[in-house]
Amino acid sequence: MTDQHSYLATVTWTGNTGAGTASYRSYSREHLVDIEGKARLRASADPAFLGDPELHNPEELLVAALSECHMLWYLGLCANSGVVVTAYRDRARGSMSETPATGGWFTEVVLRPEVTVAEPGMVAAAEELHGKAHRRCFIANSVNFPVHHEPEIGTG
Repeated sequence: MTDQHSYLATVTWTGNTGAGTASYRSYSREHLVDIEGKARLRASADPAFLGDPELHNPEELLVAALSECHMLWYLGLCANSGVVVTAYRDRARGSMSETPATGGWFTEVVLRPEVTVAEPGMVAAAEELHGKAHRRCFIANSVNFPVHHEPEIGTG
């Protein structure tokens, strides 16, 4: 039996500066993302598309979602395998191509987790579990571009 899950988010455009979308430059890209019971997120477009550079944009949030999903699977797999992770940080990078005819698309995301494990004897297993986490990540399984991972494992 397959479990079904549903996720709800409300996105509200707040960028009408008085003229609506009378022209491409006449409106702000600012919007709100509301998820019941959670803090409101102010967001905008990427600055390349006239967005506010101080706010999160959808492309950044997609990269973050891929990184988070991988990390959460990875930590769970490590815990179940006896690999004690004491620190984890990922400096993920997404690449996108843009064309006038089709808009654009992500070409890849590269996850670069920096992982610290408790003992040197855990390093090999910690490296191997990244592949398993990648195969289990719901979000990576849902996108149509490659998601690579380049982990660095150390002890501390």
